[in-house]
Amino acid sequence: MNILFAVSEATPFAKTGGLADVAGALPTALAETGDLVYLFLPLYGEIKEKYRAFTPEAEVFIPIGDRLLPGSVVSLTTPPDDQHPNLKIFFIAQDELFDRPLLYGPNGVEYADNGIRFIFFCRAILDAVNLLNLDIDIYHSHDWQTGLIPVYLKTLYKNLPRYQGGSLFTIHNLGYQGIQKKDLLPLTGLDWDEFTFERLEFFDRLNLLKGGLVYADKLNTVSRAYSREILEPEFGFGLDKVLQERRNDLYGILNGVDYSEWDPASDPYIDNHFQLGRMAGKKECKKKLAQIFGLTFSETQPLIGMVSRLVTQKGFDLILPLLEEVTEFAAKFVFLGTGDKKIEAQLSELSRQYPDQIAFTCGYDNRLAHLLEAGADIFLMPSHYEPCGLNQMYSLRYGTVPLVRATGGLDDSITHFDPKTGSGNGFKFNDYTLSALQETLIEALELYQKPKLWHRLRANGMRCDFSWKQSAEQYKELYKKIINE
Repeated sequence: MNILFAVSEATPFAKTGGLADVAGALPTALAETGDLVYLFLPLYGEIKEKYRAFTPEAEVFIPIGDRLLPGSVVSLTTPPDDQHPNLKIFFIAQDELFDRPLLYGPNGVEYADNGIRFIFFCRAILDAVNLLNLDIDIYHSHDWQTGLIPVYLKTLYKNLPRYQGGSLFTIHNLGYQGIQKKDLLPLTGLDWDEFTFERLEFFDRLNLLKGGLVYADKLNTVSRAYSREILEPEFGFGLDKVLQERRNDLYGILNGVDYSEWDPASDPYIDNHFQLGRMAGKKECKKKLAQIFGLTFSETQPLIGMVSRLVTQKGFDLILPLLEEVTEFAAKFVFLGTGDKKIEAQLSELSRQYPDQIAFTCGYDNRLAHLLEAGADIFLMPSHYEPCGLNQMYSLRYGTVPLVRATGGLDDSITHFDPKTGSGNGFKFNDYTLSALQETLIEALELYQKPKLWHRLRANGMRCDFSWKQSAEQYKELYKKIINE
């Protein structure tokens, strides 16, 4: 199969969250199965600065309302050494739109022209298909930034012979929908007939993610549980009825982990490597983690870590009240992340109030994120909702026990440990309440004081395999289903 992979971010080129990890790993996993994959990304300023040398492939001229906006399709002059030969990577270049210091906007506030930026991106990708003479079997687009691609395939490009491939639209987080003023519709090139409740209209506004939901041949989310949750009003974000209409076309495929990057036996970001059966390095990682965060190392108290966007979705309306009672718990906490300024301020204040038990670093540092996974004893993920989550799966490989709420991919990947049978790979609670989190944390702290059981739990997690190979095969089956229908 020939697969076009359209996405707004992908490692190692540009990243704000888990979407980039998926887009960095899944195309390679598909290429390794023999498929030919074309990955398209915007040429952001940070990509230009990092790679510098690009080869022009084609020029594009995209109508945006009454403007004809020029751009180009480029590739890396020197591709990464580890890039699979079946993976071809192209960038859509348009300096006015993409040559900016940040991907989507500063401090969580989106650029005012994000709608225009990604209208251009989607149309430029489709024009590139013709200009580069690509024969595409599957157009695989992701989240609202590429939600117009399935729309265009069924409208403006419908009768053009080169655009007869099927489409899959992947929902990574339904909470982000690319909602725009309806005045933007003419800039898409689409007719006002598309601005109806059955299509792109959403409370008298233009919903770009809804376009993907309505027009793609098939839909999927990044975990089985999340594909069920978004059918309900609580997690449907106003689109649950739309998704219920497409229930028979909606699938759930759990994300995988790139173990070439996330493996404590070879991780280049940590100094002390370890693996199951040779765990001395984990203790050294814990010592270094405590030192960097300014905490005293303790073998008798677990170090509980969290790397996260600091937003309510991630459970901070439970975590912050929990930390206010931190002296009741025989544990230390370290947090790494950035996001909501109020949450940042509260974590900073709590770290000042309880300097012996709480430490917080505001920002994101990839090396420190790897060390936190390696050095922590417990990884905290009490999310209100979590389409998939990757850190709980990273944590398992690093012998860092996840403590999660039973939602989305957390529910799919974590099984609560049973000390009687020795089965399970983490701690999991159901009700989104402070008391449920507290009870589960107490259970985890008590088990930590029982070394044999703790070692059994940790080993169970380290034996788990969430590699991309299995997920890639599930995507291939879904692609085949689309093609055959």
